[in-house]
Amino acid sequence: MSSLPIVQLRAVGKSYGAQRVLKGIDLSVMRGEIVSLIGPSGSGKTTALRCMNFLEAYDEGEVWIKGQLLGYRSKGRTPRDRDSERSIAEVRRPVSMVFQQFNLWPHMSVLGNVAAPLVLSKKASKADAHRSALAALERVGLAQKADAYPATLSGGQQQRVGIARALAIEPEVMLLDEPTSALDPELVEEVLSVIRSLAQDGMTMVMVTHEMSFAAKISNHVVFMEAGQIVEAGPPEQLFGNTRTPRLQQFLKPWFDRSLSPAAPLQSGGAQ
Repeated sequence: MSSLPIVQLRAVGKSYGAQRVLKGIDLSVMRGEIVSLIGPSGSGKTTALRCMNFLEAYDEGEVWIKGQLLGYRSKGRTPRDRDSERSIAEVRRPVSMVFQQFNLWPHMSVLGNVAAPLVLSKKASKADAHRSALAALERVGLAQKADAYPATLSGGQQQRVGIARALAIEPEVMLLDEPTSALDPELVEEVLSVIRSLAQDGMTMVMVTHEMSFAAKISNHVVFMEAGQIVEAGPPEQLFGNTRTPRLQQFLKPWFDRSLSPAAPLQSGGAQ
């Protein structure tokens, strides 16, 4: 395994006008790792994720994909020259994205939705794109829905189509932006099961999530963000079992409270 991070953020900053939403983010993602970004709404998690494939143009620092600078021709702070769209597309080619709101084209079948990026960006033939798309749909358990349209699918099925679309381009890194937040609670597990399976197969993933239990179980590295900064980062056993910062303790308290079994105090003879 290469010692070079597959994705690396170095002092990445992002502002919208006078509002600075990312403040010097440093993060390295190694091949095969699952990295979860957690934190309150508005903490900058999704912006950081979108900077990793230049869906958001960061304005400070550097983002590197497999040792190549993403987005700009030169290092350092602004002003600097934005790279050509062709170069940006080439550098981020190993990266795919799964969106919170599915982003499926309603006028296309499931197969068409998954095959379209292969035809549009990889210039695959329609026949080759359909073969790859069917294989990706099989991977997420939806090959039987290839001819269906998004409006006929449940939210969980639509998100699984979104994952299949991201898989079809054969990425080396998948970015997932709160992949279960738009789902009804009973549909969450089918999507988490697919993500769990991809993790077991060794897919590198960076995931923004509010599913604390899932993040604790699946992640190699967890990053807690607030107000555009990384407050605490480390392995899940540290962040969920030996929290170092009062702010993370406060953030996780509702999750710990919900995780407590109602029977536990009775079995232990009452709270101490």
